[in-house]
Amino acid sequence: MTQLMKAARSGTKDGLEKTKIAVMRKVTFLHRKEAPGDSEEEDMGFLEVTVSDMKHPPPELGPMPDGLSPQQVVRRHILGSIVQSERSYVDSLKRILQDYRHPLMEMEPKALSVRKCQVVFFRLKEILHCHSMFQIALFSRVAEWDATEKIGDLFVASFSKSMVLDVYSDYVNNFTNAMSVIKKACLTKPVFLEFLKKRQMTSPDRVTLYGLMVKPIQRFPQFILLLQDMLKNTPKGHPDRLSLQLALTELETLAEKLNEQKRVADQMAEIQQLTRSVSDRSSLNKLLNSGQHQLLLCETLTETVYGDRGQLIKSKERKVFLLNDMLVCANINFKPVSTRGQLEISSLVPLGPKYVVKWNTALPQVQVVEVGQENSTYDKDNVVIQNAGAKKHTSSSQSSNKVYLGPPRLFQELQDLQKDLAVVEQITLLISTLHGTYQNLNMTVAQDWCLALQRMMRVKEEEIHSANKCRLRLLLPGKTDKSGRPISFMVVFITPNPLSKISWVNRLHLAKIGLREENQPGWLCPDEDKKSKAPFWCPILACHVPAFSSNALDLQLGAVVHNPVQSSLLGFSAVSTSLPQGYLWIGGGQEGAGGQVEIFSLNRTVPRTVKSFPVASQVLCMEYIPEKSKEEQEQGKAEDSRSAADQPSAPHPTICLGLQDGSILVYGSVDTGTQCLLTCRSPGRQPVLCLKHSPEYLFAGLQNGTLAAYARNNGGLWDLEAQPTCLEVGTGPVRTLLTLDDTVWASCANQVTVLDAASLQPQQTFEAHPDEEASVTHMIKAGSGVWMAFSSGSSIRLFHTETLEHLQEINIATRTTFVLPGQKNVRVTSLLICQGLLWVGTDQGIIVLLPVPRLEGIPKITGKGMVSLNGHCGPVEFLAVAVSTLAPDVLKNDKEEEGGQEEKPDSPSSEPSALDKPPAREMRKKGILLQYRLHSTSHLPGQLLSVKEAPPAPGGTALEHSEEDGSIYEMADDPDVWVRSRPCVRDAHRKEISSVAIISGGRGYRNFNPSSKLPACSETDSTLLIWQVPLML
Repeated sequence: MTQLMKAARSGTKDGLEKTKIAVMRKVTFLHRKEAPGDSEEEDMGFLEVTVSDMKHPPPELGPMPDGLSPQQVVRRHILGSIVQSERSYVDSLKRILQDYRHPLMEMEPKALSVRKCQVVFFRLKEILHCHSMFQIALFSRVAEWDATEKIGDLFVASFSKSMVLDVYSDYVNNFTNAMSVIKKACLTKPVFLEFLKKRQMTSPDRVTLYGLMVKPIQRFPQFILLLQDMLKNTPKGHPDRLSLQLALTELETLAEKLNEQKRVADQMAEIQQLTRSVSDRSSLNKLLNSGQHQLLLCETLTETVYGDRGQLIKSKERKVFLLNDMLVCANINFKPVSTRGQLEISSLVPLGPKYVVKWNTALPQVQVVEVGQENSTYDKDNVVIQNAGAKKHTSSSQSSNKVYLGPPRLFQELQDLQKDLAVVEQITLLISTLHGTYQNLNMTVAQDWCLALQRMMRVKEEEIHSANKCRLRLLLPGKTDKSGRPISFMVVFITPNPLSKISWVNRLHLAKIGLREENQPGWLCPDEDKKSKAPFWCPILACHVPAFSSNALDLQLGAVVHNPVQSSLLGFSAVSTSLPQGYLWIGGGQEGAGGQVEIFSLNRTVPRTVKSFPVASQVLCMEYIPEKSKEEQEQGKAEDSRSAADQPSAPHPTICLGLQDGSILVYGSVDTGTQCLLTCRSPGRQPVLCLKHSPEYLFAGLQNGTLAAYARNNGGLWDLEAQPTCLEVGTGPVRTLLTLDDTVWASCANQVTVLDAASLQPQQTFEAHPDEEASVTHMIKAGSGVWMAFSSGSSIRLFHTETLEHLQEINIATRTTFVLPGQKNVRVTSLLICQGLLWVGTDQGIIVLLPVPRLEGIPKITGKGMVSLNGHCGPVEFLAVAVSTLAPDVLKNDKEEEGGQEEKPDSPSSEPSALDKPPAREMRKKGILLQYRLHSTSHLPGQLLSVKEAPPAPGGTALEHSEEDGSIYEMADDPDVWVRSRPCVRDAHRKEISSVAIISGGRGYRNFNPSSKLPACSETDSTLLIWQVPLML
């Protein structure tokens, strides 16, 4: 490979010819095989590169020179960590091959067949070759570190190659299969078990084969954490900073692709396993084989059966599969013990347990029933409920229609206590009218009765709350009885933890919405094969509603903001199914006439109007200003030298409106009565086109090219009465503003001016578009970049926040032509970035989604994205996100509330779990990096695979194992296919969950699917489309 590349670079005819042929055939130098063990020779198909330690010694950092700054010292230490971890990693890969693979291949008689060796050690040679090349390049970079201090570009060059993705993807997808082969061989071949024991005992660190083989899975999270630390200690303006940001982007993109490929592989494996467990002639088998089904969630849940008195009769583990249109429940079928009491080796299946389908139901007929909501969920007069698994009810119990299923008994007891309290309160009133004094019959005793009953009610409410935490109650359809009434049966599952319960309710809710005609399909994925389906995590159109309650006026949309609120009153179902908590403010009006503000409540599945009021002129822009956090208030007091009396107090959240007539209005939030707190006119009564705020100022972009900055007053609000600081940005209108950490970006025509946020002094002006007629209309920040849209043309452009360098340009028209062929004159009318997706609204009403990285790197668009088949009849006027972060105590299970903590793995693989904790870095809490959710082998009899040797049992001679590592390697026996959202069972405890909805506004609603029966374009009134995103858990 090196010779070919060298020959190509030097221009020799032979090298160029071979390289051209390879490119034309679209093959990589590492020939990719479809599956491990397909050929006799595993390494057949790629050019082996032998790296000599003598010729290419591992990199080593020299002594530290004098006169380094503290940051340079830290950067040297981080580089040392990179060098050390890479050397350790390469040594581990060599150990696997030299200490395990080569001896097993050469052993006679074979402890493991050649084919099984190829399965177990699939792609390890190629991974070692990739990192050997990286280590050679790292050597030269380390040698010249003190002169150049650059390493980011090396990561970009080494890990942006497609062959790196190929070999790592193959390895990760094969890992579970490899571990299963090892476990099965340990059970069936004592020679193999003895070999593993011997190798482990003779190794210096006693690390097991599993501990060595899990290292490739951990490698990229380790790289990302090291590069994040390096970036944090690299000052702005440093020559390595942009390279480090690009390196983070490359590694994150690689991790996301590995995640997605692993998810698809797991989904296919689970559906195949389920299909094999179903009779070939059954209708379910035909449905599963149709290829139209997507696996959204599958998990091992415990089904519980209760008696009439609420007592637990039995419980059994079931495998529950949530497909995009049905719910399947299966028994986990094991026959591990023979008549002699020994393990039946034939029952061990490498890819997981066999299933026996118990029942399957179409999703629209499945209902989630919370404790205490039974009466509102179904028509109790026309439906008979039976408890699944219990004996059939007698006719008398059917006629009374009372079924106590465990926790509902608690609800009945709570109602009895409420009735008793009402009676005792009446008795208390009667006692207060007594004229005489009687022993044990006075107001003190009566009040004690009331207090005692109230305490009992609180205890009962806590019991019900606890019962709901991990209890998933589903009402499923059954056959009709003799009288023709439908019989529904209740199934009760216990989930492993509260987050699992929330995710099941949420995914069931969204899967039902996904079956509506407008979501079949809802997104088009432009791909070469035209068969690519929208991924399982894509947003789902939940509803479309009129933007204004008054249909008499033809009101145009102007702006939107989300006013989040925190509420602990929502139960599990409400948290899982409602839109993000809070209020949606919609502003608009008629040009040259009055304006209108509509406020929607989002605390339910469909938004409803709670308030509507007119304003003097058309609303052009809005800005939501949250109240300061305690940390910000304390920081402000520490930094400010003013006295405490002069210190501004933090007001409640406010909403600022900018109007066509130059007015700026400041309103209190809905919770404080939506009062107009302040009002003023802009300088020269110029229309207010955009509003942004920083901790010190409220910025207003005006029609005449002026930027007005209003300072805070002593009350914490904006001092709108005082004359604002006015800055001339240009001669044209200031269309959009963007506030970054310490700067403000203001656009005028095709120029963007960067100002200091504190001193308001201009720092730099740069040209964002070569065409002077293309005004900057939208700016949105992500990571270390800013995406911009323009008044003309179909392109969006990416700029670096620090160097202001133009990094990427994307033509949106190439995506919209998949929906409207021939329409090339496209203009971008709105931009939004949310959860690693760039939303682009166009003047044709089409919405495009493009994937972007989430970390501190450069937000380059790295994929083809998707096009929504639901849009508007006219331009998409705005795109907004509603996010509600919930931190309810319900996330704690009973053990945690008692003070117990789940044990955390103390192995090296616990490092990536730091990505799931909520630290200061916003994106680390998303849990997106290489959380592969592998199949576990813990369901197989035999020893659990572990990283290090466990303490030997007294008198035990066999190779003992500690618990399987659970940070990256999932403990459960199912693939957790919700890779982007679901945390590992054993991850660090989540402190919050996030509910997200995306809102678009425009004229009417239009479905772009040519095969849909929906009307192409319905009403032309201003309409809101609301997409729901799966809960971020």
